[in-house]
Amino acid sequence: MLSAGQGSRLLPLTQNQPKCLLPINDRSILEWQLNALALNDINDVTVVTGFYAEEVENLIASRDFGKQKVRTLYNPFFAVADNAGSCYVAREEMTDEFLVINGDTLFEPELAARALNQRNHSITVTIDRKNTYDGDDMKVCLEGDQLIRIGKALPLDVVDAESIGFLMFNGEGGALFKEAIVNLLRGEHGLKSWYLRAIDALAVKKVVGIASIEGFAWQEVDFMDDLSRAKALSHKWGGHSR
Repeated sequence: MLSAGQGSRLLPLTQNQPKCLLPINDRSILEWQLNALALNDINDVTVVTGFYAEEVENLIASRDFGKQKVRTLYNPFFAVADNAGSCYVAREEMTDEFLVINGDTLFEPELAARALNQRNHSITVTIDRKNTYDGDDMKVCLEGDQLIRIGKALPLDVVDAESIGFLMFNGEGGALFKEAIVNLLRGEHGLKSWYLRAIDALAVKKVVGIASIEGFAWQEVDFMDDLSRAKALSHKWGGHSR
């Protein structure tokens, strides 16, 4: 889980805590995510920390996660690198089958179940569709069930869907992704790159598929208005608990 960022667009709420610890009703974003994963038997979780890492560490130490094992991994480059740096720091955790989840995406447990049942490629990007897309959406271009481009700057006339920040890897996917992350960081603007630029580079190899979760609830938390929407959604999930 990529949870190293501050979330500067949510200041002053993130002045002294990372975005992943923002409260959404009765628990933090991180706790909602961990709960949704636990309900899908995802019980080995590494949280990549950075900004106010000790606050995340303290929360995890204070909670009983049952059979779910949750540990942290500190990204010392969080202040100078984007989330590709977090993936690089966590590359030794990327073995066998694993997920990469953005630390600011709130999702219902049933969404995770739906995505996990669609792992038909070495790399699977979970997508949703809507009528219009804006400049902040991580847009994707598809050919059937293959992802062929991903990025925020894709021309709108080629956009088919958006990534929700929930990726799944198996088989050769992990090794391909780690190699792509290293290559990305070696580039001129690597430190300031999103990890999905590595996925975009891999898409030409025809190893990136999609899992559609249309109809299931999720919310990326980037702006103040997103917090209100996230709180409204999570009210409906109150009965979902490990």
